Amino acid sequence: MARFVEIGSFTKVITGTALTCMAETGTLALDDPLERWLPAARGSGITLLHLAQHTSGLPRLPPRLSRRDPYAAFDRRTLHQLLNRLDAVATHPPGRREEYSNLGYAILGEALTAAAGATYEELVTEYVLRPLDMTEVTATPDPGRRLLARGRFGRVRRPWTMHGAILPAGGLWATPRAVAQLVVRLLVERRLGDPAPSWQTAGSLRWHNGATRDASLFAGAMDDGGWVVVHRLGGTPEETDQAGIEVLRQSRASL
Repeated sequence: MARFVEIGSFTKVITGTALTCMAETGTLALDDPLERWLPAARGSGITLLHLAQHTSGLPRLPPRLSRRDPYAAFDRRTLHQLLNRLDAVATHPPGRREEYSNLGYAILGEALTAAAGATYEELVTEYVLRPLDMTEVTATPDPGRRLLARGRFGRVRRPWTMHGAILPAGGLWATPRAVAQLVVRLLVERRLGDPAPSWQTAGSLRWHNGATRDASLFAGAMDDGGWVVVHRLGGTPEETDQAGIEVLRQSRASL
C-alpha cells in the first residue's frame, strides 16, 4: 500500500491549477479583485492572478508565527483578521515585482473556497483531481499511511500542523506516485490545458519544489517531455533541488 508524504509548497501547483480551471468554467476570472470574493480592504489592487504569480506585494509568511509548529495557530479567523489591513501587511504595491508568498497562497485558497462555495479539498477534487483521475492526494491521510522522518532513538517526528488556513499554500499530502502523475498529466500531457501560473520556469524547465520541517520535494518537466520527481526525508531542500536537476541533466546527456 502506497504511503503518503508531505509535499509542502508543491501544494501551490494544485491550488493554481484549480484557479485556472475555475476561470475556464467561468466560476471566476483571473483578474478578479480580491475583494470580489473576500472582505478585503477595497483599493488594495490585488487580483487573484497577482496572488497566483507571487506579485501581490504580500510578504512570504504571515505575521507572528511560532517556532515549534509555525502554522498551528494560523486558522481562517486569523487570516480574515489580516484581510482588512493588507495595505499595512504588504511590503510593496501589487504588480511591481515577484516575492514568493505563502501568505498570498493562503489568501488565494480562501478566495477559491468562497467562489466555489466548497471546502478547499472539495474544490481541488472537483476541478483538478477528478478530471485527472487521481485519488492519492489529501490534507488528512490515514496516520498509518504517512511516511514520516524519525528523530532520536528512532522516534517518529510529529509533522507541522498544516491543515488550517495555510493548507492551500503547503498542506497537502500525496503518494510519490500521485506527484509523478501530476507532473506528467499537467506538464507533459497537458490534460487541463496550459500549465498554471504556479509553476516556476527556468529556460525549458517548468518546476516547483516544497519543503516542511522534515521533508522536501522537487518536481518538474522539460519541454521535450523529460520529467523528474525527487522526495526526501531529512537533508536540505537545496540538496533535493540539486538532485532533481542532476537527474534531468544526466537523462538529457544520455540521449
